[in-house]
Amino acid sequence: MFKTLDEKVMVSAQLSLADIAKAKAQGVKLILNNRPDGEAPDEPQGAEIEAAARAAGMDYLAVPVGQGGFGQPQLDAMAKALETADGPVLAYCRSGTRSTLLWSLARAKLGDKPETLHKKANAAGYDLAPVAALVDILAAKN
Repeated sequence: MFKTLDEKVMVSAQLSLADIAKAKAQGVKLILNNRPDGEAPDEPQGAEIEAAARAAGMDYLAVPVGQGGFGQPQLDAMAKALETADGPVLAYCRSGTRSTLLWSLARAKLGDKPETLHKKANAAGYDLAPVAALVDILAAKN
């Protein structure tokens, strides 16, 4: 269910409360929510996931990405979370795609090579094409 992007980051579709125990068993230290509340009212909202994560001894951070897409605040928050997390991170959204795209932008900003990011995303079943030009721009700044 959880797909590995790199040695520190996994992504997932919408988490259930039962998934929190699975994440804990896999050593996850931070649950990173990239889904805005209300997007699917019949699924667990951020506060429910946060409460379950904290009860299991994990950190939780919400960096929602809505229909408006990514902005500098989301990119900065994701990069900071990846740099400062005290262990493995599990990022989630509706399908894992937004989390993967945001991960790729953050990693490019942090200096990872675009071709490496594309390979890792593809290995997990995700395509970085929607943000490929931006990944290249961010990586070129390093």
